[in-house]
Amino acid sequence: MLKIIVSILIIIFSFQNLFAADIPIIVISPGKNPQSYDEVGSSVSVIDSNEIENSSNFFIADIIGNNTTSTNMFQMGGQGTNTGIQLRGLEKRYSTVYIDGVKMSDPASSDNSFYMENIMKNSIERVEILKGTQSSLYGSNAIGGTINIITKKGNEGNNSNFEVETGSNNTRNVYYSVDGANDKMNYYLGLNRFITGGISAMNHNDENDKYRNEGLTGTIGYKFNENFKIENSLRYTNSDLKYDEPSVSKTDLNNRTENIEGTYSLKLTHDKNKFKNTLSYNKTYVERAVTSFSNTYTNYFGFRDSINLLGEYNFNLDNKLVYGAEAEFDEARYPSDYAPAAWGYTKRLMDKRADEYIFSQYFDYQFRPLENLYSTFGLRSDDHSIVGRKTSGRTTLAYKLDKKSKIRSSFGAGIRFPSLYDYHFADGNTASSGGGLESGDGYTGLALEDLKAERGISYDFGYDTYIDDLDIGLNLTYFNVKQKNPLNSDARNNWKMQNTDGVNTSEGIELTANWQPKDKKIGVNLDYTFTDSFDSNNCDVSTTTCSIQGSKLATAKVRVPRHAISTTISHNVIANLQNSLSIKFVDETRDLGNTNNSFKDVILEDYLTFNFSSTYKIFDSYKLLFNAINIFDDVYEQAHQYSTMGRTFNFGINRMY
Repeated sequence: MLKIIVSILIIIFSFQNLFAADIPIIVISPGKNPQSYDEVGSSVSVIDSNEIENSSNFFIADIIGNNTTSTNMFQMGGQGTNTGIQLRGLEKRYSTVYIDGVKMSDPASSDNSFYMENIMKNSIERVEILKGTQSSLYGSNAIGGTINIITKKGNEGNNSNFEVETGSNNTRNVYYSVDGANDKMNYYLGLNRFITGGISAMNHNDENDKYRNEGLTGTIGYKFNENFKIENSLRYTNSDLKYDEPSVSKTDLNNRTENIEGTYSLKLTHDKNKFKNTLSYNKTYVERAVTSFSNTYTNYFGFRDSINLLGEYNFNLDNKLVYGAEAEFDEARYPSDYAPAAWGYTKRLMDKRADEYIFSQYFDYQFRPLENLYSTFGLRSDDHSIVGRKTSGRTTLAYKLDKKSKIRSSFGAGIRFPSLYDYHFADGNTASSGGGLESGDGYTGLALEDLKAERGISYDFGYDTYIDDLDIGLNLTYFNVKQKNPLNSDARNNWKMQNTDGVNTSEGIELTANWQPKDKKIGVNLDYTFTDSFDSNNCDVSTTTCSIQGSKLATAKVRVPRHAISTTISHNVIANLQNSLSIKFVDETRDLGNTNNSFKDVILEDYLTFNFSSTYKIFDSYKLLFNAINIFDDVYEQAHQYSTMGRTFNFGINRMY
């Protein structure tokens, strides 16, 4: 009750202090091309460079999860452990992540999602979160939305930046970058090394789980003339994590995961008259080496190659056509010891690839039928090598009531193709075609063609306004998402991956309020999300019904809170000193116990955390850094049995020259 009262006081305080300056016009890209915020009918959250730089967190997933509506974040242990970001109450596999226009996911993972836990903030310029179904532009998995991460580019001149931090849990972070730009060329190169002694991933163990992260981010662009330019980008991450497994005996069962992730992108852009076309080649490589507590060493490999054409044609100021075509090839490789004979299979998995290809075409027509009415209509066709051809669509409306207010709505129908793991390697499944297992390898169950694409339908309505007299910015949205043909694998179907009956739903309300005075010396941002979710399959998997009868949480999606509130208060009244206080309240959530393969309903209690960051500029090019996380050392769980960060402090210095 005390936590709820405190949270209410936070909201009241926030609204009482909403007296701000003009909100700058934000240029975002929900249609894969820059678009003025006034014209956008989708629900969009933007985390800018200032928010990222002043955050108390090292990793971009923490910043996303703590600062925007409908972006619930959970972590299975300390830094570097498995991290999930749920958009609008949907599991992370229903959202796509892009970095500089490159699709980021692991084809060898069980759900074809992206591991956000290894992305550090230092090289990130901006994050755009597009909520609601975006499959018409971004294809499979984008039922809940899309997260677009934009890295830093070169600034005018020649610059360098050096930052070092140290703190609790033997944590050390070193970052160095060089960048520059002129009329013809721009470049950026960022290097990062993060290491921590960590915390115990399991809350019943005392041994800390170490984590190391080394990364490189680079871009270089050259402008040949006014119409033609080229851009290369490269991203590389090497991480090493020690972590624990759940155990009934509560012993410290140590696992280890080593990750190598790399992406390369080459883009050619031609912009002349009314046409602008970008041709790009993207390559993604993921290698994951897992050592289990039984000392079983397993390698997983994921590969993706894609060729993309993105174009736009401007009919006039009010009418624009965005169009594109994509060819994507995905490959996963699993080792021969992934499913040993000791598990009851007659044969082991052979070192044989499993692959898929997807050919896609799409368009998004942006037009202005009335003076104050902006609209979009888009369609996409995906031809999947196993599932066949599927179509997605999206339409949005934005109506300007006046210069500072608008109403908006969006409707989308999207898809999610089963992952390569679902097709080829999930327990009980057999591959009748393609790579992976063949019938006779000891597996029985569904053939490839029996798995269907999951479908999603979402819509939302919103109101955005800016009150000049009070300098208040408000955004209010109602959303509704339905999932059909959900894929599931549990004890009730002998762990066979299959499409199940029923419809999963998630609906709720998003509220954002912000304030920043004209002198920008103080600012307040408030985010509130109410989510009512229903999972037709994810009840207690040992039975056919949920074990917590009479509770709203009994059928709620796991780890999705009904109420989540966060507020950030920034303060730089004193010259050269900038402070930021972030407060977050998360309501109790439902989870499934994961001890000894016994999946029982459990309730994770609500929690309230306070984070603080401060920077003080000394001399022209030096800044002192201080961060405090979970100031009051609240003990809580985001996933059953897994620890979360206690009170930690970090100190550092930054030099720009």
